[in-house]
Amino acid sequence: MTNKNDGTTEARDKDRAKAKVDGAIDGIVGRGNRDGAQLFRQWFEELNQTAESGGQSAYVFVMGSFNEILKTFDLPVVFPEINSLQTAVRRVSHELLSEAEDYGYSPDICGYVKADVAVQLRGGEHPMGKIPKPSLAVYTNACNTYVKWAEIWERMYDIPVFTIDVPGSRDVHDMANTSSGHFENDRRYVEAQIHELIKLCEKVTGKKFDIDKLRQIMGYANDISVSWKRILELNKNKPSLFNALTDGTIYLGVANGFRGDEAGATYFKELVKEMEYKAEHGIGAITDEKYRLVFVGVPCYPIFRRFNELFSDWGGTFIHSTYLWFASGGANCGFEYDLKNPIASLAEGTLVSVRDAMDSMFHQDRAIEGMLKDYSVDGVIYHPIKSCRTVSTGLADGRRYLTDKHDIATLFLESDMMDRRVVSEAQMKNRVDAFFEGLASRRRHTQSA
Repeated sequence: MTNKNDGTTEARDKDRAKAKVDGAIDGIVGRGNRDGAQLFRQWFEELNQTAESGGQSAYVFVMGSFNEILKTFDLPVVFPEINSLQTAVRRVSHELLSEAEDYGYSPDICGYVKADVAVQLRGGEHPMGKIPKPSLAVYTNACNTYVKWAEIWERMYDIPVFTIDVPGSRDVHDMANTSSGHFENDRRYVEAQIHELIKLCEKVTGKKFDIDKLRQIMGYANDISVSWKRILELNKNKPSLFNALTDGTIYLGVANGFRGDEAGATYFKELVKEMEYKAEHGIGAITDEKYRLVFVGVPCYPIFRRFNELFSDWGGTFIHSTYLWFASGGANCGFEYDLKNPIASLAEGTLVSVRDAMDSMFHQDRAIEGMLKDYSVDGVIYHPIKSCRTVSTGLADGRRYLTDKHDIATLFLESDMMDRRVVSEAQMKNRVDAFFEGLASRRRHTQSA
């Protein structure tokens, strides 16, 4: 009987290995990471060309970028959050943080802000290319730091700064509720602000608003939202198809930078095909998946790859994260715009998606609860960081609530998203090792019960 099972397992593993080789040869397996990296380089190259030519650009944030409106006016979009995290991944953020602190910024404020300030002080010089100066800045109230950050650009460049005030959820019953009377009031409130933004863009660019072009761009945004939701759902598969921490960050970059772009829409359609192929053939994110984990917070970019290895070395893989929710600006909702009523629908989509992003950032416990059973989660990794009190505040309480209600294994791992001065790899490894030893003990106990 044992030999039969072993033979079945061996045959299945051979089939998976063959499918993986065939998929790689056909360009399916690994296509998302490969093409995503290429698109990312292309995006930065276009920003570099804009900077060199002195062209206009708009500075935006991931939670409510309004790419749809800005692309209608042919404005290249700059995401300073993405620029800053890239400096950490490329291990130069410490120089930028020190430069900003020498300039007068406190060590306690957001590391993204300080890295961006230093890049601006250097004339836009960045490891990925030159960042153009802003012609205007657009942001929502989804993060309290956005307000003060945009004021820095306003002082530096004397540019118009436009705030979209997105009403948040009023209580737990209000979350994701689009049928209440005040939702329609909120939607009209956001729609009025979008009309004001359009007028500002016309003034800044000297171009007339083209509603048919907006419809086309929103159609591409629809493709990305639908695909993004499908990709997240596919990771319920066993084994998981992609790592939410490493692979997911690549997908996020494309989702934000190419939102409303035909290339982005095509990329995500192809990514769905890759994930469906991997699901069909049992090809996982790692060779031997033992533990399925959820990540809460912002990744540790100063040692990004090594941070993930601390978990993958034990057979742990991140199958989901709250970061894939709020850092996608709520694209995980899969909201589809009504192209017949583009501006009204854009207001509705903004309200739904940005509100969901805020909810998943401020109420991680509720977001995680929805993942535990559907994604067969073994453990939850909480990553509070020095640089961002907005994301980190309340994580300890959320962790206590989750463990009391669901008896799930958790790990509280403190470091930072930018500042390597507060990142101790050795200390992290000790705690991660102890966490997995506890997970193994828990599993043995469950199996013997």
